[in-house]
Amino acid sequence: MRHLHRSLTLAIAVLLAAGPVTAQTPWHYDQPVRAVRTGWLANRRASESSGVAVSRTQPGVLWTHADGDNDALLFATDSLGRNLGSLRVLGAINVDWEAIRLAACATGSCLFIADIGDNNERRATVTIYRLTEPRVTADSVEQRATGRATALTVRYPDGPHDAEAMIVTPVGDLLLITKGGKRPVLVYRVPVSAWDSERIAEAQLVGTLPIPADTTIGRMVTDAALAPDGVRAVVRTYRDLYFFRLRADRLVPDDPPRACNVLGLEIQGEGVDWLDSRTLVLTSEKAFAAAASVSLVQCPDPDPSGASPP
Repeated sequence: MRHLHRSLTLAIAVLLAAGPVTAQTPWHYDQPVRAVRTGWLANRRASESSGVAVSRTQPGVLWTHADGDNDALLFATDSLGRNLGSLRVLGAINVDWEAIRLAACATGSCLFIADIGDNNERRATVTIYRLTEPRVTADSVEQRATGRATALTVRYPDGPHDAEAMIVTPVGDLLLITKGGKRPVLVYRVPVSAWDSERIAEAQLVGTLPIPADTTIGRMVTDAALAPDGVRAVVRTYRDLYFFRLRADRLVPDDPPRACNVLGLEIQGEGVDWLDSRTLVLTSEKAFAAAASVSLVQCPDPDPSGASPP
């Protein structure tokens, strides 16, 4: 009976959050204008790379991390996959780290690490860590520690969800995006004010994404990122990149809806971020005999002038 009540609650919430019922989104799938694997992650401890974040204060630096059952470590690398250092995150544990984002904060630039993975959907709460972005120095290759992270405990209103994607909005809200599969791809919002409370933050369901998530065809959501303009967003699966616009706390598909196919570029693609306004950087976990990789992708620009629509 508990499972039935939860299912009914979720179904009602999804209908309310999604708004008017529409036909299935007719995605147009493009091929990349440019897609190249630029390197392999030299730091073998980063071989389970599940997310990537491009530093805006340290040109050329990428941050990544391993997923569950690994140490609470940040790895600094670049688009060639070179080892720029490992840093232990003080005050954090890695239950199942699945996403990492960089955003402005009171100390300038902060890393947000999403410990939100839950393959079996059993976790009563998940955790987001926030810490000041470390500096990469000549001695970073020798493992050192970051400043102490602040932890935010989050609970979903309708029970556990498996999620691997997070966006930090320009106002500091967190958008957690579920992986999809058995259920629609759901988007939950955690307001920036939650960091000021000592209580467990309850995420609010704000909508669904019309991504045809399916466990059998590699379209499970594994990461998401907001462009430097604070408007354009990309949500990735193992095989495709889906483009959206951030409007308030909603992700709205481009008009017309467009996606970019990267099937075959990676073995098990997981991470994504915007290297610049046109270029995406992707990271992949190791799989079979292949090491974890870094790739750069440019997809067709919907606006040849380069201007961002309102």
